[in-house]
Amino acid sequence: MRVYLNGAYVDEAEATVSIDDRAFLFADGVYEVVHIYGGKPFEWERHMARLARSLQGIEIEGVSPTDLLEPRDRLLAEFSGDEGALYIQISRGVQKRSHAPPAAGHITPTVLMWIRPVEPIATDVVQRGVTMITTPDDRWAKVWIKTVGLLPNVLAKGKAIRRGAFDAIFVRDGVVTEATAANVFRVAGGIIQTAPVTNYILPGITRAVVIELARELGYSVVEEPFTVDELMASDEVFITGTLTEVLPVTEIDGVRFGDGAGPVSLRLWNALKQRTRQG
Repeated sequence: MRVYLNGAYVDEAEATVSIDDRAFLFADGVYEVVHIYGGKPFEWERHMARLARSLQGIEIEGVSPTDLLEPRDRLLAEFSGDEGALYIQISRGVQKRSHAPPAAGHITPTVLMWIRPVEPIATDVVQRGVTMITTPDDRWAKVWIKTVGLLPNVLAKGKAIRRGAFDAIFVRDGVVTEATAANVFRVAGGIIQTAPVTNYILPGITRAVVIELARELGYSVVEEPFTVDELMASDEVFITGTLTEVLPVTEIDGVRFGDGAGPVSLRLWNALKQRTRQG
């Protein structure tokens, strides 16, 4: 596989980043992951708008989404798979270790891009649903920035795997925020609910698409906070994410939600599949 790194296209085994890169030293960088369907990036403009917000959020200058179009298209031309993940990471750049970032223009941002194949989540897994756990949300207060500083997410995911679960759901002061790499939805009384976008939640692209699809299908969708107790009293629960798509959750902390994926979750899963085929 070849990758794009700072203007060059090189084999991944030959792609190297300086030990003084600020992403390596301080997690001083942001990223995006775009799902590729049939050789086409899904919801590219929305992903680029979020990337621009993240760059602005940590005050990285010198790179814009339009700069990524040429490497995107070249990597897509070389990609032979049907489904893939286009990874984009932008760090502030290379500087001898110093906490204070340099003034804009004094260093050049590091830009890395690659596409790797994606194996879709099997249909039987979707129909069966997955198991989750809850865990305290101890992340920083700017979760809306898609930073590479994901250690709390990594540790929570590891905790879930060790307990035999698929993922963990973050809870802050008794209120559900999101999963480690996905947004959380509940269905109760025919109403679909998900937490509102705040500084403690990443505004998921798939989240936004699923809300649109749900409303097109005639469902009532509310973006309001909900507690763990309300989550556990749901008729259905599902998570959404770029690579997760729509994934039903059928057990949380030992509490079961039916014998398999619920009808609303499956209907939205099918609707999203149809949308991705349309481009």
